[in-house]
Amino acid sequence: MERREDIKYSVLELAPVLSGGTPRDSFDNSVALARHVEKLGYKRFWLAEHHNMISIASAATAVLIGHIAGATESIRVGSGGIMLPNHSPLIVSEQFGTLGQLYPGRIDLGLGRAPGTDQTTAHAIRPDRIQAVHHFPREIEQIQEYFSPENAQASVRATMAEGIDVPMYILGSSTDSAYLAAEKGLPYVFASHFAPTHLFDALNIYYNNFKPSAYLSDPYTIAGVNIIAAATDEEADRLSTSMVRMMLGVLTNKMDYLQPPIDMTPEIRELIENPAFQRMMKYAFVGSKDTVKEKTAQFLKDTGVNELIVTSNVYDIKDRLKSFTIFSEVMHELNMVEQSA
Repeated sequence: MERREDIKYSVLELAPVLSGGTPRDSFDNSVALARHVEKLGYKRFWLAEHHNMISIASAATAVLIGHIAGATESIRVGSGGIMLPNHSPLIVSEQFGTLGQLYPGRIDLGLGRAPGTDQTTAHAIRPDRIQAVHHFPREIEQIQEYFSPENAQASVRATMAEGIDVPMYILGSSTDSAYLAAEKGLPYVFASHFAPTHLFDALNIYYNNFKPSAYLSDPYTIAGVNIIAAATDEEADRLSTSMVRMMLGVLTNKMDYLQPPIDMTPEIRELIENPAFQRMMKYAFVGSKDTVKEKTAQFLKDTGVNELIVTSNVYDIKDRLKSFTIFSEVMHELNMVEQSA
């Protein structure tokens, strides 16, 4: 696929809880990261919704969005995403309408249908969740209605949301949501940072079936990638051991706090080569600036997406900030090349 415009770049934050740290430490690190990437020209800073995971502190997503928005000045802040079947459309509309009132023109509402947790916890969140999954398209429409000025005449209102500009995005990790985003004429965000298998099928479905809407005239796509950038390939490999051990916890259902990096060992190399790990982390670009730049350029050429949303599971906040700094330089250089072509 061919690129069509300068590529925006954004952050997907899980507020990782570090070994030896606390959730409050994670929130402070998230604020530091948001302020840092705001200065570097990142487009948006999204928080993910996860539950019952000791290594992720972004469970109360809307609350954390408000915290980040209040600590920054211009970067867009939003959800990547709110898992709608966990929630009432009215409550989501009230929460994000309130955020939109507090931070005009800066709030995004990304919506997904996955649980963001295990099935037992999902049932504890909302016992009728399976039914809500099937109602996902209709519940999106309900949120659109609550945000519409015309809803002022309805018997049920989210008054703080009416007429407020909070763009909606459809999130997906399979092809189902691609059809939905195309049908509704909404931007589409694919979770290729952890579920890359259906990326190209989903993008093709979205592009080929897109219907212009009052919200969007042309298709708009965002894809997730993992970035760990450092001064050298060797240092980036070392930093990536924290991510590798975190992913091992995901694959084995033995979640742990994000661990400090260690020297790359033959055992970790073997784990990285495991087919299951390779499938999950296909779009993890680890290395020096030149290495990350080469891999990112190829990904953009292959996908033709409008925007990248980056997650970086690095233990030390200083190394994490540096990784995002290097990636901003990569994107600036790639966009400059595109402009001169």
